[in-house]
Amino acid sequence: MSIQVKVISREISEYLWRAGKTVSTAESCTAGLVSAAIAALPGASTYFKGGVVTYTNELKTQLLGVTEELLAEKGAVSEDCARAMVAGAIERLATDYAVAVTGYAGPGGGPEAPVGTIFVAVGSVSEIVVRELTGDDGREGNVARASLTALQMLLEKLKNDFPQPEE
Repeated sequence: MSIQVKVISREISEYLWRAGKTVSTAESCTAGLVSAAIAALPGASTYFKGGVVTYTNELKTQLLGVTEELLAEKGAVSEDCARAMVAGAIERLATDYAVAVTGYAGPGGGPEAPVGTIFVAVGSVSEIVVRELTGDDGREGNVARASLTALQMLLEKLKNDFPQPEE
């Protein structure tokens, strides 16, 4: 885990802990790395309820409630799927916030998009924000970039929702 990821994870921890809020994850191509970063700090169980890794469409449907119709129409590597994964994680894991990542880390792409196309979504019941990542930095690089982006987006969301008073 990079120093940058550790610093962001600590900030996320502080925001969630102070606000008394919880977070969950729904990951595909990052295979639990976002969860690992969030849970790496002592006391994470007070704000991190857990996460699911759903590499297959079947599990996206069963565990997160992503509809088969959405997957057939838009594909698993899409903004709509990432949004549905966040909504499903919030609902099914009973958290205030969720982070979702779905994409093609490599070495190959798929019918929806080329390798390196990854959608990262972060949100709450009231708002879900999605960012599309493109470009192929190799599998390891794509996964690292997606994980870091997910953590940065969660931190941005928390900073917007819980601004700190000026010191």
